[in-house]
Amino acid sequence: MPYQEGPMTEAMYYVLLALSKPTHGYQLMIDIKEISGGRIEMGPGTLYGVLTRLLKEKLLRIKQDDGRRKTYELTEQGEIALKVEYQRLKLMIKDGVFLEEDSL
Repeated sequence: MPYQEGPMTEAMYYVLLALSKPTHGYQLMIDIKEISGGRIEMGPGTLYGVLTRLLKEKLLRIKQDDGRRKTYELTEQGEIALKVEYQRLKLMIKDGVFLEEDSL
């Protein structure tokens, strides 16, 4: 199933963001917590559900599987999808910048 372009869930975005370097599941949970400044603590159920979806959508692949742990990495399509989502989020922030003005 190819990636359906559109808004990503927060979990999908952070998994792709954390996969800027290939890593395994447990390390992904640590990296996501670190990247988010502790705001997001992703549990194994959520993480592995998202990983399964991202594998199906071909946004990541298994780089290595030693039988005990799998190392995941972004595909080219995954890198593009992450950058597209980042741009979408930046535009959303820009659209709401008026909220910082004193006029409210």
